[in-house]
Amino acid sequence: MTVSQIDEEVAKLLELKVQLGGDESRHQFTLKTAKGTRDYNPKQMAIREKVFNTIISCFKRHGAENIDTPVFELKETLTGKYGEDSKYDLTPASWSGNSLFLDPTPSQVPFARYLAMNKVTNIKRYHIAKVYRRDNPAMTRGRYREFYQCDFDIAGQYDPMIPDAECLKIVHEILSELELGDFRIKVNDRRILDGMFAVCGVPDDKFRTICSTVDKLDKMSWEDVRSEMVKEKGLSEEAADQIGQYVSLQGGMDLAERLLQDAKMSQSKQACAGLTDMKQLFSYLQLFQVTDKVVFDLSLARGLDYYTGVIYEAILTQTGPVPVAAAQNGAGEKAEEGVSVGSVAGGGRYDGLVGMFDPKGRKVPCVGVSIGIERVFSIMEQKAEASAEKVRTTETQVMVASAQKNLLEERLRLTAELWNAGIKAEVMYKKNPKLLSQLQHCEDSGIPLVAILGEQELKDGVVKLRTVHSREEIDVSRAKLVEEIKRRTLDV
Repeated sequence: MTVSQIDEEVAKLLELKVQLGGDESRHQFTLKTAKGTRDYNPKQMAIREKVFNTIISCFKRHGAENIDTPVFELKETLTGKYGEDSKYDLTPASWSGNSLFLDPTPSQVPFARYLAMNKVTNIKRYHIAKVYRRDNPAMTRGRYREFYQCDFDIAGQYDPMIPDAECLKIVHEILSELELGDFRIKVNDRRILDGMFAVCGVPDDKFRTICSTVDKLDKMSWEDVRSEMVKEKGLSEEAADQIGQYVSLQGGMDLAERLLQDAKMSQSKQACAGLTDMKQLFSYLQLFQVTDKVVFDLSLARGLDYYTGVIYEAILTQTGPVPVAAAQNGAGEKAEEGVSVGSVAGGGRYDGLVGMFDPKGRKVPCVGVSIGIERVFSIMEQKAEASAEKVRTTETQVMVASAQKNLLEERLRLTAELWNAGIKAEVMYKKNPKLLSQLQHCEDSGIPLVAILGEQELKDGVVKLRTVHSREEIDVSRAKLVEEIKRRTLDV
């Protein structure tokens, strides 16, 4: 059978389908996106692009390279590092066999696998990509099954706390540049936490489960956390009360110095090592001029087991109502009106993860941060909705227009000249559009300039260049038009 015969048969089948009720079935079908996903209109995508550009620019300013890893991993890769009892629900991919699973979050596991597999011992990288999870989505709170993950990591053997301080500096820069609102960055150390648990009388086998309960302090009151530790986790009331005295403490370098002198904490070598590094960290943060937003908070206890040292979390705070979308991937989900919007970034040091993948167990120390990009998007979208400022969805610098009829060829010729010179230009797809319609399109789209052609302009070898917002017009010679447009639209 020839190709043309196949095409004829397909056409007959399609025609038959319509005759047998295709129209009826089409009326019954409801168009919608898959559960836990959404579409983004041009305005929303313009906001997202601005956020991405800000973040990527920051990463590159700090010398980061870009890498990419697959969106799915072997099941044994994920379950071996998250743990079978992980809160992350692994999603089977649709490829043949049952061994491929979509990687949920966080992305440090694929990164560690990448380092071990490629024998990379030092790299400063960033990675921005879509990832997926299978748990129940909460669309009204910004929690989706398909979402972006945005990571920055430094891998390699370096002197203590220098890379860690840079990660915190990056978080400070990004949140400041995006102007999301007031924020603070909470820092702690898993060694300090473990030392605190030990001196408070927590049995070794309860460290992780008590740590996960303390991690709920951003969502629950101390009374509820204490009750869970005692009644559900079997911790003694005395140990719980001692923990309560420590997790209420906040400060900076002064708190680290005070805890080093604390009668109980000073008994733990692990805690003392963490506190010494915390002092060093704050000395670097002072040099980076970010201590105004960073607080040493003993209640911070990020739940993942692979963190080995410094941990941190950035929280947005505000005095007005919180945005609706206040829950993002893996971040704290409590949002109290006038107090906290929730976590927008988090990370820490994970020195042992790469060694779990390396056949010889060779360790590559790592520290990194993940930006809660979906929450950032939600906040930026709501800010744009609340403000009167119009969001441009294109970057067009100039509209090529005509004031008279029969000038389509001249408009197309000039548009091509501008395109070839790297100018972002548009032309209306009509032979004889009205000048008012062309100007209105510029108003609606935010195009700043209009290059107007007429019979007289063509004779004189000039173009009438109109500034849309002021309606000021000047004649510019054809030879200098590109230079003038570039000069007037430097920020576009």
